Amino acid sequence: MIDPQLIRESPDAVKASQRLRGESERLVDDAVAADAERRAAIASFEADRAEQNAFGKVVAKAPKDEKAALVAQAQGLAARVKAGQQRVSDAEAQFARVAGAIGNIVLEGVPAGGEDDFVTLKTVGEVPSFEFEPRDHLALGELLDAIDMERGAKVSGARFSFLKGVGARLELAIMQLGLQRALDAGFTPLITPTLVRPEIMAGTGFLGAHADEIYRLEADDLYLTGTSEVALAGYHKDEILDLSNGPLRYAGWSTCYRREAGSAGKDTRGIIRVHQFQKLEMFTYIEPAGAEAEHARLLALQEGMLQSLGLTYRVIDTAAGDLGSSAARKYDVEAWVPTQGTYRELTSTSNCTTFQARRLDIRYRTESGRTAPVATLNGTLATTRWIVAILETHQRADGSVAVPEALRPYLGGLEVLEPVAK
Repeated sequence: MIDPQLIRESPDAVKASQRLRGESERLVDDAVAADAERRAAIASFEADRAEQNAFGKVVAKAPKDEKAALVAQAQGLAARVKAGQQRVSDAEAQFARVAGAIGNIVLEGVPAGGEDDFVTLKTVGEVPSFEFEPRDHLALGELLDAIDMERGAKVSGARFSFLKGVGARLELAIMQLGLQRALDAGFTPLITPTLVRPEIMAGTGFLGAHADEIYRLEADDLYLTGTSEVALAGYHKDEILDLSNGPLRYAGWSTCYRREAGSAGKDTRGIIRVHQFQKLEMFTYIEPAGAEAEHARLLALQEGMLQSLGLTYRVIDTAAGDLGSSAARKYDVEAWVPTQGTYRELTSTSNCTTFQARRLDIRYRTESGRTAPVATLNGTLATTRWIVAILETHQRADGSVAVPEALRPYLGGLEVLEPVAK
């Protein structure tokens, strides 16, 4: 949720953000009205309660023969206070519902528009060229006996796979390299739950427009997470954090699940868009003033990983309409996929400012001693999809694949992935 004071005092700024996102400005007017109703209900309730307290003292001091009549008045006041308390509860729920539907305030400079309206900030590396017809990652994976989509579908259905042999080892190597980079950068590793309660999922902003992408276990009222960002954001729910020694940084390793409900016909070949995968997610709790600098830091860590893996990539500033409700700015890092002749997203990093912290009630103590919401940021440092770009970029004519030097220590020194005779 965005700051209620901002809705109250600067509705035009909130409307401008909604326009950039391509979302309803009417929500802002509704939120202003709901806030006014909420504040009026609170004022009325507090006045009635003050009157009740004062009248209680009168009743206590009244002569015995007058108390019966006064008690009747006190009961009427009590009923009025109770009704007022319900009005406050209803008004607060209405405000939370309306204001909660407004996306985070987009930061200055974020491009307007939708998925195709991003701005390219930089391109790094040369597009690889081959003296042979390159194979796609699935053809390479089958030659290496590393990816088995057919049996994945037999066991679990479409968009599931088995990573086998060097495929399984390669995924673990990528994750372990990312974990080591995170440790070197001061992140605390966490193996996170992959099932979370509805209030945690809602608190991170994932139960909005893309709720149909999430698996839900109705019998248990739990959600399967599509990123450990969800569990990491909920880790400090309802807490006051000590940030006196600097930000709290975590790296969450988890299996992730996505329904991919809106992607029919897209990326159905191979492991680009699957229902289950591994991911290592960086997550930072920080004072709001340091959020933009931390965002650049997370991006630099991601770029360092892609450079170490010898991948050609670009960094894009995602347009406002493609941010998701929680992010105020998001950078995507996209690697070149040779057989597709285009860049495909491998990782992203988002600055969520105080949006998630307000919903999850995560605060820190300021120098004045008062508490205020923290800022939260997230960024992926390794994931299964990276196998796609690595195999295609480093392939050889005979179907073998050169292992990037940075990964070799995590593969027992293996330098080349060789085709497997069948």
